[in-house]
Amino acid sequence: MTTLVPRERSFRDPSGFVFRAGQRVLRAVEPSVFATLKRFLESQPAQRFMAAGQLVNTWFPDPGDFASELPFHYRLAEHEPVPFVSYPSEWPAEMLAAAGRLTLELAGQCLTHGWRLKDATPYNVLFRGASPVFVDLLSFEQRDPRDPLWPAYAQFVRTFLLPLLAGSELTPIWLAHRDGIEPEQLYPSLSWTRRLTPPALTLVSLPIWFSRRAVSDARLYLPRPTGPDRASFTLSSMFRTLRRQLDRLSSPSRASRWSKYLDTQTHYTPRQFAAKESFVSSILREFPPRRVLDAGANTGHFSELAARAGSSVIAIDSDPAAVGRLWHRASSRKLDIQPLVVDLCRPTPALGWRNFETTSFLDRARHGFDMVMMLALIHHMLISERVPLEEILDLASELTTNLLLIEFVEPSDSMFRRLTRGRDALYAHLTASYFESACANRFQILRKQHIAESSRTLYLLRRNR
Repeated sequence: MTTLVPRERSFRDPSGFVFRAGQRVLRAVEPSVFATLKRFLESQPAQRFMAAGQLVNTWFPDPGDFASELPFHYRLAEHEPVPFVSYPSEWPAEMLAAAGRLTLELAGQCLTHGWRLKDATPYNVLFRGASPVFVDLLSFEQRDPRDPLWPAYAQFVRTFLLPLLAGSELTPIWLAHRDGIEPEQLYPSLSWTRRLTPPALTLVSLPIWFSRRAVSDARLYLPRPTGPDRASFTLSSMFRTLRRQLDRLSSPSRASRWSKYLDTQTHYTPRQFAAKESFVSSILREFPPRRVLDAGANTGHFSELAARAGSSVIAIDSDPAAVGRLWHRASSRKLDIQPLVVDLCRPTPALGWRNFETTSFLDRARHGFDMVMMLALIHHMLISERVPLEEILDLASELTTNLLLIEFVEPSDSMFRRLTRGRDALYAHLTASYFESACANRFQILRKQHIAESSRTLYLLRRNR
């Protein structure tokens, strides 16, 4: 008999809840909607979505092992696990837009088959590598062919379009607003020029200006049935309009200081960078990792090396523009890389009711990788964030089950000195011998390579058992 942990259950959908049992992902379904779920999974659009990887694979297991954990008469469905769960607060604008496009595509394709999406939130979507996959099967319901309204329209605007309209820094929005943002929250921050220019005019200004009528006239929310053809045409037109607005709002992120880092860096000569690349490639060949966390990935040069060597990569960086560029690269090249906006010094916290609804990044990542890469990262953590070296190594030891590929930068390095801004004396003790001594309590040194004519050394470490 499998015992479930209460915090591993979802609870907001009255039709059912998701829970984990070991590595299995299961959904308890309220009996009155189970028949609908079964019909949908047998339908042509669902079969096509699953074959294309757009919808999570789902089947019906024997519920016997979980009978004592389920409410009376609840039925059971099982989903294929998605390797790494991430949340909208960790996505750059490009990934939020990709999740929105998938949502609209599924909603549009369901029209001619008598189905519709009853809700449209980014939390219905996860990512396999760089590809979005829809995971909330209970969002699909049968549609009245005469109904020209989409009940999820306002939710789609709040959770996809308005966050993108607000700007490329999405993390603060999602950490503060689980259900997206309202036009009233965005309106004061817009100039009059933007208020009068689409898409802000239609998404923010007009709803604000006509809000009094909407509040006072309850008839606006009553069904208005029409002919099936006209209803389908109205909904198709709406989805096309939403797609155009989404595309307009999801133009590539503006360049940032760090998104052009590899193109503009001066602390590595081409020969030195080639030596670093050669060392990393040789390690990936000699110790091929199955799952890699690339911390401080920037635009993903070394993430791509790992993915091309056969690894499944989670690539994190605190710069949304750099992560957005990495997502475009991984998506266009079909690489098994999931890029996320995560700052290891301020990782995503647990959120929601009793902090159970979305787990923290560290809880999801801890001991989840057989190799962690920290290349050109720890000196930023040491200086800019003032995190002690021993704490950084403790964190790395928690994240990896086996290997740590790390770059040590001595205080004489030009980038190190630029970051210290005259406080060099505070870090004079951080020599290579000090670094190796600190590693000894946690790791064994397997490989080591000093980059010629530099103050940088690459280490491959194995975690002490």
